[in-house]
Amino acid sequence: MDQTVLASRVARCMAVMAVVALAGGCASGRRHDVSKGNFTTQEPYSKAIAGPADAVCWSVKRALLSQGYMLDRNTDSGVLTGTKDFQPEPKLNITLHMQTTCADNRDGTSMVFVTASREDSQLQRMKQSTSAGIGPATITMPSGSAKVLGVVRRETIQDPAFYHSFFTLVEGFVAQERSHSDEERHAELRTDAPARSQ
Repeated sequence: MDQTVLASRVARCMAVMAVVALAGGCASGRRHDVSKGNFTTQEPYSKAIAGPADAVCWSVKRALLSQGYMLDRNTDSGVLTGTKDFQPEPKLNITLHMQTTCADNRDGTSMVFVTASREDSQLQRMKQSTSAGIGPATITMPSGSAKVLGVVRRETIQDPAFYHSFFTLVEGFVAQERSHSDEERHAELRTDAPARSQ
């Protein structure tokens, strides 16, 4: 084989190998960091709140409703899911989903778990096509375009301040429930006092 041809083939092979190695390096650089999915004890998604489960869970529901969340009908009575939409820009829609679970710790406190996610949808122009024909003789032709909302971002909210504000609101409603219960108890005692004195 001619030395020139051999050298040309070797150079071509080395160029292909370099391209493959470069592509592999770029692909590995695009790998996403999944360390945010690791399990730790420092996550902001739960809090023990003073009060029995009936008062705390009702306060969780009041907190969601007071902020404009529309509640879903869940088959699981221990899970409460709410959704809220807003549109900060004409072509951008943001949806917040919140899922909560409430459980009595049987020690005078109740544990509230909450996870929130954010979904951004943007108005996009999508091409449409029309198909005509029978079987293999079908022809597909472009027929214009339409504007539709397409999801451009979806993530779990991890900001501790977001969850802290939610738990603070829940604790405020629990305090109202406790105050209301105390007033009812005092009213019962006042009405019972004359009956005992007779």
